[in-house]
Amino acid sequence: MRTQFREGEERSLRAVPAAVPLLLAAALILQIYAHGRQAPPLARAEALSAAPAAGILRAASFGEPIVASQLSLLHLQAFDNQPGISIPFKALDYDRVMSWLDMALQLDPRSGYPLMMASQLYGQVSDETRQRKMCEFVHARFLEAPDLRWRWLAHCAIMAKHRLQDRPLSLRYATDISRHAGAASGWARQMRIFILEDMGETSSAKVLLGGLLATGEVTDPSELHFLTERLQALEKAEKN
Repeated sequence: MRTQFREGEERSLRAVPAAVPLLLAAALILQIYAHGRQAPPLARAEALSAAPAAGILRAASFGEPIVASQLSLLHLQAFDNQPGISIPFKALDYDRVMSWLDMALQLDPRSGYPLMMASQLYGQVSDETRQRKMCEFVHARFLEAPDLRWRWLAHCAIMAKHRLQDRPLSLRYATDISRHAGAASGWARQMRIFILEDMGETSSAKVLLGGLLATGEVTDPSELHFLTERLQALEKAEKN
């Protein structure tokens, strides 16, 4: 029986017209070719929806708002790098990006991660409008808690000076740090001085330096030494 089955099978294959295997082979080749010609899947930036209200997520987190904040940021980042697809930050709707960052910050006000993402991730795109949006977002959130968030505004001050070439904006950020963030490091509180000097406003920088020294705002010996030397250098430059 086994031999008869094989013989029958062989006879059935031989009975197939020669054109049929050729047609099958041609169909397979065409299928492979058509598959190769298909455009890769397109990621759509508009797929990022507006963030839900922080109150809704807080209620749904069963008393774990920090976890909800972290998960929301992971959700946001999933649109930056989906499996097999990379979406340029410039393609994202930045108003929606800010809504997610703001919501995450409301859930966990002490976290610096949303502002780090704003200033050092989404703010690094080569698009001036989006850079300014991120900087203004950081500035607004800084004013809510200056002592916690001055570092990220300091980064935006540097960005405004060197990337946006907007020294008045850089000066505004730096001045707000020195005015509102008493816990800021000395270098951050001194940023406005160097920005003014770069703008050619040496006399204004002198006034600010002298004010820092005269009011006793700076108590650290190394900072006092640095500022004194800086003031002397400016006075010498003005005489020359």
